[in-house]
Amino acid sequence: MKHIISILLENEAGALSRVAGLFSARGYNIESLTVAPTDDASLSRMTLVTRGTEDIVEQICKQLNKLVDVVKLVDLTGDTYVERELMLIKVHAEDQVRDEVKRLVDIFHGQIIDVTDTSYTLEVTGDSEKIDALLQALTKITILEVVRSGRLGIARGEKAFC
Repeated sequence: MKHIISILLENEAGALSRVAGLFSARGYNIESLTVAPTDDASLSRMTLVTRGTEDIVEQICKQLNKLVDVVKLVDLTGDTYVERELMLIKVHAEDQVRDEVKRLVDIFHGQIIDVTDTSYTLEVTGDSEKIDALLQALTKITILEVVRSGRLGIARGEKAFC
C-alpha cells in the first residue's frame, strides 16, 4: 500500500542524507521525495512516498522519529488529505500536432509555458492519476522530456501539521 509520510525536520546540512540513509540501510524504497524550507527558516518539510504493509511503514516511522533532525512526523495515509504533483513535459509539436497538444492541455487544465517552432513545454498539476492520464493521452505524440516533482500532501480541513 502507498503511504505519504510528512516530516518536519531541522533545516540543516545532512538531514536529508540521514533520512535517505535510513531507508537504504533497511532496504526500503522511496518512490518520491520532496523537501523545501517552511515559513520558519530553521525547519524544512519533507514529503516522502513509500510502499509497504502497515507493519513496515509503522517501523519506518518509528525509525524516522529516532533521528535527531526529525521534529514531527505524520503518515497522512490514515487521514483525509489533498495530494498534488507537478509535471513539466516537453513534446515535439509541429503542424496539426500543435492543435492536438493544445486541446489536451485544455482538457487537463494545464498550461503551455514555453513555445518554439518545433516544441511545446507543458505544465500540469494534479493528483498522480491525472498526471499519468495525461502521459497516456500523449502516447501518439513524441515526448522529448518529462520532469515530475513527486507527490506533495497536506491534511484536509483545519488540521495543521505544525
